[in-house]
Amino acid sequence: MTTAYRQTGSPLYLIGIVLVAVLGGLLFGYDTAVISGAESGLQSFFSSAQDFVYSDAVHGFTTASALIGCVIGALLSGVLSARLGRKKTLFIAGILFLLSALGSGYPETFFFKKDMPCLALLITFNAYRILGGIGVGLASAICPMYIAEVAPAGRRGRLVSWNQFAIIFGQLVVYFVNFLIIRSHADDPALTAWTAQVGWRLMFVSEAVPAALFAILVLLIPESPRFLTMAGQEDKALAVLSNINGESKAREILANIRETVTEKTEPLFTYGWLVVFIGCMLSVFQQIIGINAVLYFAPRIFESMGVTDNMLFTVIMGIINITFTLVAVFTVEKIGRKPLLISGSIGMAVGAIAVALSNVATLPAWVPVAGIMVYSASFMFSWGPICWVYIAELFPNTIRSHATAVAVAFQWVFNFIVSSTFVPLYNHSHFLAYIIYGIICIIAAIFVWRLVPETKGKTLEDMTRLWKKNK
Repeated sequence: MTTAYRQTGSPLYLIGIVLVAVLGGLLFGYDTAVISGAESGLQSFFSSAQDFVYSDAVHGFTTASALIGCVIGALLSGVLSARLGRKKTLFIAGILFLLSALGSGYPETFFFKKDMPCLALLITFNAYRILGGIGVGLASAICPMYIAEVAPAGRRGRLVSWNQFAIIFGQLVVYFVNFLIIRSHADDPALTAWTAQVGWRLMFVSEAVPAALFAILVLLIPESPRFLTMAGQEDKALAVLSNINGESKAREILANIRETVTEKTEPLFTYGWLVVFIGCMLSVFQQIIGINAVLYFAPRIFESMGVTDNMLFTVIMGIINITFTLVAVFTVEKIGRKPLLISGSIGMAVGAIAVALSNVATLPAWVPVAGIMVYSASFMFSWGPICWVYIAELFPNTIRSHATAVAVAFQWVFNFIVSSTFVPLYNHSHFLAYIIYGIICIIAAIFVWRLVPETKGKTLEDMTRLWKKNK
């Protein structure tokens, strides 16, 4: 880093390390959404097993099994990031992504004959998916935390929001990859059989490329200056902060960090129960408003609405999601966090209720499709990115690792509950499924309005002082 950059800071340096971190977000989105294209082929493959019955309940568990790993990874993230640091924990996540991609695509490797489905093979497949889920859980907690800890206060919300953009972009990429994999054999009269034997494997293995790239690039980024300070490595912390902010500003930031870091960690409820409760409930609401049920089962939902090319509409929805995530990226520092969450909740409620009503009244076919698009788009400029912004910046420095781990674990627990119950609820009553999600969206808006503080423009150290004053 040149002397000039040490005086003023390098925007390119900051952008470079943030881009590497958000690649973890891309893998988060890729891994969680790959199942949407693979689940039908996977179901056909294991339905031919002779030693067990691959029921809808078993399929629901298999579809959502990665979420078990997500909970485990989120819980481990606090311990690993506090002891090993943010950088090493992200590297571990990258290796887990890679192993899961290869193992999920070819679970027979080392133990079984290929194309011979059985219960033991299903268990092995789910083990690989859970392994990848642990990587997702680690990345989902650490990527936004790392970005928040390196970003200047005035740009933190926008930069953390890029992590959500990467998540949605990862989902769009895998939707497109799945679409191309299926289209590559669209003229094959045995397409269904090919998908059941080969197609779903290619979908999972495709993740190995970005996973390997992420693991390599993580080795090139610096450790978080907040972690370095808590670990007693202030010289290294100052060097990182200087490269980002310039040396004069870096010394000021380091002094603020030092002021709020009296110990490496403090007990979870050091600053009272409210800050932890709000962080956890933001995570819970992000899931129980039902968005991941829509994302995971998008092709099946569009098919039930009479859409002929459901994979194409899934790609279109991914493009809409990307577009509205950018709305959050470019407005979060101007409008603020709370207005985006409240308006997004209202938009989601309108979309969900429109879909619900289309199932009990005779409405044009475009109404439920538009309702799903409005519902998804509203999430993408609100709860999608802004929840992660809050989780990254809400907690004081000395409890951030563990509080973030708890909040993200709550997120994945409720993600699993929603994802594993959606299919039976949806099959029981389309109306009931969406009216429940619509009501929850309204409750979420009220929760944010009454309890969640605005954090726009505040430093991470300001949050420490805020909760110390209010505990």
